[in-house]
Amino acid sequence: MRKVLLTVGLLAAAVFALVTWTGAGGDDARDDDPTLVLDRIWVDRVPSKPEETMSLFAAITRQPVGVFQFASQWKGGYEIFQYKAGGKELRVVFPQTGEKEKVKARAWNCKQRDMDYCLELTGASRGVKRYYSQRGWEIDGVTRPEQILERTAALAHPKR
Repeated sequence: MRKVLLTVGLLAAAVFALVTWTGAGGDDARDDDPTLVLDRIWVDRVPSKPEETMSLFAAITRQPVGVFQFASQWKGGYEIFQYKAGGKELRVVFPQTGEKEKVKARAWNCKQRDMDYCLELTGASRGVKRYYSQRGWEIDGVTRPEQILERTAALAHPKR
């Protein structure tokens, strides 16, 4: 479990670095695609300066854990959760407090804020209600922290 927590924590930190280095602001087709929800990095916005905050959501299928994170480049916090997925619903448990929630997740292709995908979470007491993601922000079963850092660094500095 310690390795999972380290992986999720490093994922959150690496993702924050990624979004502070990339630019972000469409149509809204609203065709649900449940396959988009998991194993993908989701953010509410891309900060334009180090003091601005962002919210992040990710849920990994390899070991069903996820994270809600709120951070600027200088300060932040996160809460890790365990979950069971069923249809468009995540049954979430926050191990720190024992709280349980049923979160409805709806993801679809969209073109908003220079992003490719939209996600709405209903019933979650953490995070925000709407997140965005881009092609290439897939997690794809990456399990070692070094792999996560390598992938996010590659996304942050795409070949031109």
